[in-house]
Amino acid sequence: MKVVLISHTIDPEAVVAAAINQCYSAKSGEELKETISLEKRERLIDIVMNSGHLSTIEHASFTFAVEGVSRVTETQLVRHRHASYSIKSGRYNKTHTDFVVPASIANNPEALQVVAEFKKSLDQTVEKLKALEIKPEDARYLTPQATKTNIILTMNARGLLNFFEHRLCVRAQWEIRELANEMLKLVKPIAPNIFKFAGPTCETQKICWEGDLSCGKWKAIVGAELRTRIAKKSSK
Repeated sequence: MKVVLISHTIDPEAVVAAAINQCYSAKSGEELKETISLEKRERLIDIVMNSGHLSTIEHASFTFAVEGVSRVTETQLVRHRHASYSIKSGRYNKTHTDFVVPASIANNPEALQVVAEFKKSLDQTVEKLKALEIKPEDARYLTPQATKTNIILTMNARGLLNFFEHRLCVRAQWEIRELANEMLKLVKPIAPNIFKFAGPTCETQKICWEGDLSCGKWKAIVGAELRTRIAKKSSK
């Protein structure tokens, strides 16, 4: 996996602070952006983050180039709807055996041999379909979820914080959790006052929503509690 931050709002926290201040000031947004001190910027961001007035941080956006993730992670990623995605076409890029291999398989010689045999079989199957004059765009229906893809994605700061709440959780699958960690490493130095609030819900909300599937991390967080979104059946 390779993750690169290829673009972002220039001086994102200054833009966010101007947006916050604009709600209470008659001055122009441009003037507000140029005159807010670093200390006031941090204080304003802390206020809105703690009060939940998060629409103001939507003015800061970040664009990432992601390479070498699986279609498994692509499917999980696009469930985050407040984002824009441009994804490598599987129709025009014939890479049906360029796989992401989980460590659990890569570290197991017997499992790795099974994957090698599957790749060989898949290649042979695709060649047979070609011989039958099946179009590559139809043969690709056999493409596994392990197939690598590249994605350019853009999220605003609020969308990113929501993404981090879900995908930095230990319960998130390893690959998308790795992606979330890499993205956070890139944005935190650029907007430290915003992304100091990033983390799974056990940290940000002091609530673990995983119920019986919880990793137990919430127990070490002062004031945190365990909940579940699954409604309990009535005993009546």
